[in-house]
Amino acid sequence: MTDTARARKLADRIRVVVAETLQRRIKDPRLGYVTITDTRITGDLREATVFYTVFGDDEERAASAAALESAKGVLRSEVGRQTGVRFTPTLTFVPDALPDNARTIDDLLAKAKAADEQVREASSGAEYAGEADPYRKPGEEADEDGNGHENDAKGSSDA
Repeated sequence: MTDTARARKLADRIRVVVAETLQRRIKDPRLGYVTITDTRITGDLREATVFYTVFGDDEERAASAAALESAKGVLRSEVGRQTGVRFTPTLTFVPDALPDNARTIDDLLAKAKAADEQVREASSGAEYAGEADPYRKPGEEADEDGNGHENDAKGSSDA
């Protein structure tokens, strides 16, 4: 087993190398505004998963994914050269779901805010259905007969 700290440091280094190489060396016109968000590496340091986001529509995302796949060899050789590990990990590029999840959460929060606003508007002129304070206080009469006992079917002698 590998030290997790070493794997974490290697993953961070791979993320930086891939981002810098994309910025400086890769001149593919299909490559849009790509941001490398995270990198994860397996425990045996053989496979690295690189998460990325692309600013733009679905067409630009697809073009950037194709550009990353075609530049995978150059990126892997640059990672091997700059990290100096015995076995250069294979790179797998995965679109990061974080922006989509954030957008979903924002939509849900907007719906909750609208529902709260509707409840606030509906309750602004509302009054209590009964008394303002529905709880009994000590010393007050509990029921209509005045002796502190409730009249119910069990206690009555109407049988």
